[in-house]
Amino acid sequence: MKTKKIIKVSLVLVLGLFLISYNGIAQNTKLSRQEKKEVRKAEMNANYNILDSLFNARSFVLEADFLQDKLGDMMPVNSSLNFIRVNGSDGVLQTGSYSGQGYNGVGGVTASGTIGSWKIDRNPKKMTYTVYFNLQTQIGQYDVIMIVNSDNNATATITSTTPGRLSWVGHLKTVNNSRVFKGQNTI
Repeated sequence: MKTKKIIKVSLVLVLGLFLISYNGIAQNTKLSRQEKKEVRKAEMNANYNILDSLFNARSFVLEADFLQDKLGDMMPVNSSLNFIRVNGSDGVLQTGSYSGQGYNGVGGVTASGTIGSWKIDRNPKKMTYTVYFNLQTQIGQYDVIMIVNSDNNATATITSTTPGRLSWVGHLKTVNNSRVFKGQNTI
């Protein structure tokens, strides 16, 4: 009698474990292509709205993964040393490298100053922003044109009164989530 009871209990346990594992596998079904597309579109729309609040608050950092010169040549760079930071009415443009040699102590140049003009163009159809602003520093005046997609990829092109231009290509972060290191101001 005891043996039959143990066999029944064991059978019920094995069957129960089988059903639990089957139920877990059934919940891991893959999304269809259309469902993935809808999820991606919802994420992009949410990011677009978040970017709007960052630009209105003037509180963001473009961390560069690449610097691009006027000829289109791209060079990979350290994103914690190469950035554009906007925080209220203050702004910083910085280039740097691990060599430590340069005007700013981190192998490049740091231009810190006050933001002058500010303009935002929104394109809800393409879910992009174009931000225009002017940064007035001790070493010069810089015009910045920044194009940002709703997936946080950004390109900012900097021009000055002197010939030439430089572009930062990277991603946008909030000031609080950014891990950039600002060198000494270049005089």
